[in-house]
Amino acid sequence: MDIESRSIEFIPENERYGDARRLFTIWFSANMQVTTLVVGTLGVAAGLSLGWTLVGIIIGTMIGTIFMAGHSAQGPHLGIPQMIQSRAQFGVLGAGIPLLIVVLSYILFTAANAVVMRDSIKSVFPMTDNEAIIVFGAATLVIAYVGYELIHKMGVLMSAMSGLIFAGAAYLIFQTPGAVKWNAEGSHFVNGAFMLVVAQSASWTLGFGPYVADYSRYLPKNISTRETFWYSYLGNAIGAMLVMMLGAVLATGIADITKDPGTGVANLFGDWSRPVLFFIVLGVLEINVLNLYSAYMSTATIFTGFRGMVRVGRLTKLVAMTVIAVLATIIAIVTQYKFNDYFSDILVAQIYVLVPWSAINLVDFYLVRHGQYSVKDMYCEDGIYGRYNIKTLFIFLVSILLQLPFMDLSFYHGYFAIRIGADVSWIPSLLVPAVLYYFANRRHVVPSEVRLKPL
Repeated sequence: MDIESRSIEFIPENERYGDARRLFTIWFSANMQVTTLVVGTLGVAAGLSLGWTLVGIIIGTMIGTIFMAGHSAQGPHLGIPQMIQSRAQFGVLGAGIPLLIVVLSYILFTAANAVVMRDSIKSVFPMTDNEAIIVFGAATLVIAYVGYELIHKMGVLMSAMSGLIFAGAAYLIFQTPGAVKWNAEGSHFVNGAFMLVVAQSASWTLGFGPYVADYSRYLPKNISTRETFWYSYLGNAIGAMLVMMLGAVLATGIADITKDPGTGVANLFGDWSRPVLFFIVLGVLEINVLNLYSAYMSTATIFTGFRGMVRVGRLTKLVAMTVIAVLATIIAIVTQYKFNDYFSDILVAQIYVLVPWSAINLVDFYLVRHGQYSVKDMYCEDGIYGRYNIKTLFIFLVSILLQLPFMDLSFYHGYFAIRIGADVSWIPSLLVPAVLYYFANRRHVVPSEVRLKPL
């Protein structure tokens, strides 16, 4: 298979192909893996009953996926990576500010996936803890470098294989008497834990937002926004909900499921555990590839803005991806024995940045400019979008600062978080920037020379 030649640049119409259905398989399979399952275990681990954990997962996933799917629809319409489009709101150079945090988030998730898979890899191929993390990072780098088409083909394969594995796991756990504890001792409704489940489930699906259009940008421009939205929404929501709910169920019967989820699921299959474990590793490898691929895209978006570049060569791409992969691997090795607090914090903390960015981006695309952009000017410092959009950057900063009293992390507890008993920062971080950005830009007129076909 050929190595992808395109990178951050616009995809010409004559190179577009495929249909919206492939968006279902890539986002369904991206969630059919045990890192998603770990997210589902966190409510039960916090003392919330299984029933309320499932309700929280459903609510959070359905809310978060709305924004993810809204971003996905931008890909075919504009034919550029997701974060390049952010230059229209933040400025060609200003977009680098939220992008720095996006890159950090994806590096941390890449590291987290390596930690989650460490023991599973060792069960398939005996090696040390550090060697398992390094091997996983190297495999991630190779697939991400080959690029877009291999990633989509991997999504089709893993939709089938991971779907069968998790369906089989659900069947086996429900066939085991007493394995599922709907009202386990010490579990009940806890407001803080319930709101945490909602926030973490929403955070998981929102986390795809900054790169979701990267995987729809090769689709033909004539694909409708509705098709792109719903295939992305259903693939992501169904995959995430099913696996998170299975994680919650397994957490009631398998005490150490969060420490080694791959082995915990594979052991349900008895003599078939080894081949099952192999495909479980591949499932997490896929989401790791998505993280690395788009961490590179975001990094390239930052630095090419300063140099006025419209494309990146293969060697530069390889070097950049290698640096990111090495950094994620080092972080994984250093944090691997303190993983639970680390993973919970990054799940919640990314909301503080991604939700305001998402609100601004979607309001601009759907309500202010109605999909009308000059792609050429997104690659030019002196174009109509300017170097820095101070107004947008101010709204973004204010939106983050307003969340401080609502934040609840392992090392910091905001005023309202303590009194409410939960982190509800995602609510002001969604509403405030959306309202401020809309009213600050509602009279914006798109120049006639850059108008595209309306949505």
